[in-house]
Amino acid sequence: MLTLDCIYRASFALKDVIRRTDLIYAPQINPESQVYLKPENLQYTGSFKLRGACYKISRLTDEEKERGVIACSAGNHAQGVALGATKHGIKSLICLPAGAPISKVEATKRYGAEVCLVPGVYDDAYRRALELKEEKGYTFIHPFDDEYVIAGQGTIGLELLDQLRDIEAVIVPIGGGGLISGIAYALKSLEPSVKVYGVQAEGAASMQRSIARGYRECLSTVSTVADGIAVKEPGEHTFDLCSKYVDDIVTVTEDEICAAILALMEQQKLIAEGAGAVAVAAAMFNKVPIAGKKVACIVSGGNIDVTILNRVISRGLDMSGRSYTVTLDLHDKPGELMGVSAVIARLGGNIISVLHERNTTNSNINACFLRLVMETRNAEHVAMIRNALLEAGYILVE
Repeated sequence: MLTLDCIYRASFALKDVIRRTDLIYAPQINPESQVYLKPENLQYTGSFKLRGACYKISRLTDEEKERGVIACSAGNHAQGVALGATKHGIKSLICLPAGAPISKVEATKRYGAEVCLVPGVYDDAYRRALELKEEKGYTFIHPFDDEYVIAGQGTIGLELLDQLRDIEAVIVPIGGGGLISGIAYALKSLEPSVKVYGVQAEGAASMQRSIARGYRECLSTVSTVADGIAVKEPGEHTFDLCSKYVDDIVTVTEDEICAAILALMEQQKLIAEGAGAVAVAAAMFNKVPIAGKKVACIVSGGNIDVTILNRVISRGLDMSGRSYTVTLDLHDKPGELMGVSAVIARLGGNIISVLHERNTTNSNINACFLRLVMETRNAEHVAMIRNALLEAGYILVE
């Protein structure tokens, strides 16, 4: 059973292992609230997972250490286990989904682990890790459904109360549920009035659906840019803890996640991966009732693959109204492009791409399609440009 004493023991055991991340005041995230960020993306391995993995490894017996450890992960738990095992001189084997970001795979190897790539998602890697555990006799380090792992993650809750004594709400990402279980247990045990809200990606809402139905549900598929929380089924212990101590669980869309990643980069100079940004997305887009409250968002990790960062930024720009793409159905005659450009320029839009297409099967013989991509300031600016084009008589193709 998880106890508050166990979390305090974890805090003591980890004091020379982890970085005690500071709180960052971030008023622009939600102007109606006092938002603070807990940047666990600045941990040594770029994720909170270091806490639970290292505490669990510190509790192993000499016999368990001798056998070596095995773990499964979408990438962040892998790095925590690899570093913790290497520090204790223990052999480690990590099963990762074949689609895990290359940066996470290579980082895991650099921390000293052997890597086994498994086709599929986290749950497939989990099954393979259990098979290898039985075959080779390894000690299994579960990424979330283990009381010592949960206690390690719960040390964040102790830090929050110490850093922001009058905190009113905490927003936490959920994959398998280890992080929010530890934080919620610590907070509710010491300050029951603090609200704890969980956030999942729309395409991987296993905990939300399980809580709503009253039993653990395994999703047939998961799909999200937030690979760190792409878990088909919550843990047994974490399901029980979330049922008792979490006030509500909400979801965010892919576009909202990308917008949150962009906001963290621009406003706070922080790099967050998809899973690390979902709590911020929930605050930005008012998914939880935090107006007027002092709230902390857990930025759980920053190990984003740079190869997808450009796509994430592009979607974030679109979502936040910083980029706007419009297609117009025009008369194919001289001066039309100049007229459209004049409307946009007058309102301060900056055209960065133009595509002109004529003689398509869907247009009048004397018409053409004009596709423009422009830089804009925000959603209100986009609406101004759209309305001005319509008022000028142009036909916008949705």
